[in-house]
Amino acid sequence: MKKLLEVREFDRISCNPDFKTEYAYLPKDVFQDLEEFIHALSGDNDHADALEFLKISFRRNVGDIISVNNYVGLIQMQNGYQIQVLPKIDFGSDPDKGNEETKRVFLRMLRSMRDFPSKVFNDANLKMDRMTLYEIFINMYLQEVRTLVKHGIKSAYVAREDNLNFYKGKLKVTEQIKRNAAHGERFYVRYDEYQVDRAENRLVKATLLKLQNITGSAENQKEIRQLLSVFEMVEASTNYQKDFSSIVIDRNTKDYDLLMRWSKVFLLNKSFTTFSGGHNARALLFPMEKVFESYVAQQLKKTLLDLDWDISLQDKGYYLFDAPRQFALRPDIVITRDDSSRIILDTKWKSLVDNPRVNFGISQADMYQMYAYSKKYSTSEIWLLYPLNEEMRKHPEISFASCDGVNVRLFFVDVANIEESLMMLRAQMMR
Repeated sequence: MKKLLEVREFDRISCNPDFKTEYAYLPKDVFQDLEEFIHALSGDNDHADALEFLKISFRRNVGDIISVNNYVGLIQMQNGYQIQVLPKIDFGSDPDKGNEETKRVFLRMLRSMRDFPSKVFNDANLKMDRMTLYEIFINMYLQEVRTLVKHGIKSAYVAREDNLNFYKGKLKVTEQIKRNAAHGERFYVRYDEYQVDRAENRLVKATLLKLQNITGSAENQKEIRQLLSVFEMVEASTNYQKDFSSIVIDRNTKDYDLLMRWSKVFLLNKSFTTFSGGHNARALLFPMEKVFESYVAQQLKKTLLDLDWDISLQDKGYYLFDAPRQFALRPDIVITRDDSSRIILDTKWKSLVDNPRVNFGISQADMYQMYAYSKKYSTSEIWLLYPLNEEMRKHPEISFASCDGVNVRLFFVDVANIEESLMMLRAQMMR
């Protein structure tokens, strides 16, 4: 039985074999496991509900259907079945049949996120078409461990107590009397020993051992075996929570910062997303709205680097109502030019349609939001940034103007060629 289902955002999944051509298909037992996973991940004030990105509905003659919303990543069920969700990225006339370029672009987008734990990842030699996202994440971790090993794994003084034939450290008088009354040649002492068996290294070794059992990639298996030889003198952690709680990331342990975040993902079945639940599955899921916003902001700052423009991300300080101050406004990007004029840019991860009768698919709420930005920031230059898709690729410029001076312009970001795309946006903003 095939153990991987690969779908894209907004695809729908069924367990009815009569509709395999219309929906992505899962065997009934796996489909039921996925339904249990969705119900287990209930939200609260601090965590998103799984139903925000995996919606269960019913269709007559088909049965239950699970719709995948705009979260991308991988869910691995308890029985080993994997469901991989990829973003919808438009590559123009060169479709990405093996999803290799989709994965590469998505990983570049992920690495733009401030809290995503990867800085040294190199995907040049990876066979993206053969690796799931989970295998790629494992490879990311291994590359981080390799970097640590190159810098040197840290040692620390560890307190020890032992009954020795020679004196070192500090004599434990009570234990000395109890154990060595008839053995004057022995000393029960407490001493510090400088060794690599410290909490950070124990957790890294425990993670490597767990990944060795999980990975199905020969490349990852080989790398794990090589790295484990470096940690030969380290005992693998058996009390994860205790070891994690004892770690303090400072100037001396900064090389472990990203590794410890990855280890929590793998050892504690954590995720980078804001949902929580049981341990019946491993899930690494990312909200594409946030990923797109972060990627555009990072790349736009590079594109405008040589200009004397101030760029503020998630700008704060303005409210829809001033007395009292309520309903905070948070535009994604605020640019203040050298003449003090402002440009507001807001990203929306949504595929628009080439149909002006339905306002191209633009949400009315989004337009209200842009109008509020224009008034509160006293600027007529408002941009809505959407991902480019085939339907809008050859569309002329789209803008909306009001009689009181508000001008909202649309720009379609070519995610697959973002540097070139944002240079075009720069040219338009400088007109």
